[in-house]
Amino acid sequence: MPELSKRTEAFTDSVIRRMTRVSLKYGAVNLSQGFPDFEPPKEILDRLSEVSNEDYHQYSITWGSQNFREALAVKQSRLMGRKIDPNGEIVVTCGSTEAMMAAMLTVTNPGDKVIVFSPFYENYGADAILSGAEPIYVPLYPPEFEFSRDELEKAFKQKPKALILCNPSNPCGKVFSYEELRLIAELAEKYDTFVITDEVYEHIVYKPNKHIYFASLPGMWERTVSCSSLSKTYSITGWRLGYIIAPPYIAAAAKKVHDFLTVGAAAPLQEAAVTGLKFSDGYYEQLLDKYTAKRDLFLKGLEDLNINYTVPQGAYYILIDISEFGFDSDLEFCETLARDVGVGAVPGSSFFRENVNHLIRLHFAKRDDTLFEALNRLSGLRKKIPPRKASRFYK
Repeated sequence: MPELSKRTEAFTDSVIRRMTRVSLKYGAVNLSQGFPDFEPPKEILDRLSEVSNEDYHQYSITWGSQNFREALAVKQSRLMGRKIDPNGEIVVTCGSTEAMMAAMLTVTNPGDKVIVFSPFYENYGADAILSGAEPIYVPLYPPEFEFSRDELEKAFKQKPKALILCNPSNPCGKVFSYEELRLIAELAEKYDTFVITDEVYEHIVYKPNKHIYFASLPGMWERTVSCSSLSKTYSITGWRLGYIIAPPYIAAAAKKVHDFLTVGAAAPLQEAAVTGLKFSDGYYEQLLDKYTAKRDLFLKGLEDLNINYTVPQGAYYILIDISEFGFDSDLEFCETLARDVGVGAVPGSSFFRENVNHLIRLHFAKRDDTLFEALNRLSGLRKKIPPRKASRFYK
């Protein structure tokens, strides 16, 4: 038989989704894959019920229904500080996963280089492979996950076609400061590089940190492809509604790529989601209050258990230090944790280019009683998985 594509040899299935399956296998509290276990806003669900009896069951416009694009343009124009054209600057996609893939295929050619900060969301490596690009990794240094200007400029000197910016960052929860973003912008302009942003956690940024849209920086609109989704903002990860916002010359090319990737996002779900896009600012304030309380609850529980962790500035992930348990493989540790302790986590090595095996990722986008149950199970962690050496992490 002929050989399969070489692309498939370089990556495995998603470790994150794999750990959800492991959690289900052992009946573990799933704090691995980042989806909530509470309901979306009632207004959106009520509208979905109405839509099921209305005429939204066929294809919408390929790059997004008119209602959806217009509502999204109003919302994001207010947030991004510029008037966004719903007809020429928006492409609605099947989640931000497709948005990122479409963005990569739109701006890169096979053999082009792309800068990726490490740690990174695992899809970025696969996106690079599928688009034929070569990633250049720039480390973020804990505990604040800062980067070195010299190392970043060294990466830019390799003449990359684009830089991928996840802000707030998955998995480390970093929120890039204005000064850091201005430095990236300066280098992007100096070396004539596109910037592809992943901003799905744009509304989950903990005070005093502030989310700044990269495209809003002086001179950056023309070279930025802004990707995001409704998944985290409205707790509808299964609806797979994402989008690209970009200047017309980029959006026009992205429309063609998107058309042949998926044709279009689900028409009835787009129509139902318009209700959420029209929420007042009060909704986003309440969303942040909810996640701030969940973060505080979970961090306090980990503190009481003397478990070392990073403090996220945004998103809803925490990196936990497992070095005291002496495992050579963080994947093996996560499988043991799910089986013996009953808590699902993601091995940190799936996010780092560097040789990192002492971190795992947990998330707290869960009901309070789910978080309390996870903490209760973690209280028996050291009895069920005895430590072998001293911890070497930080708070």
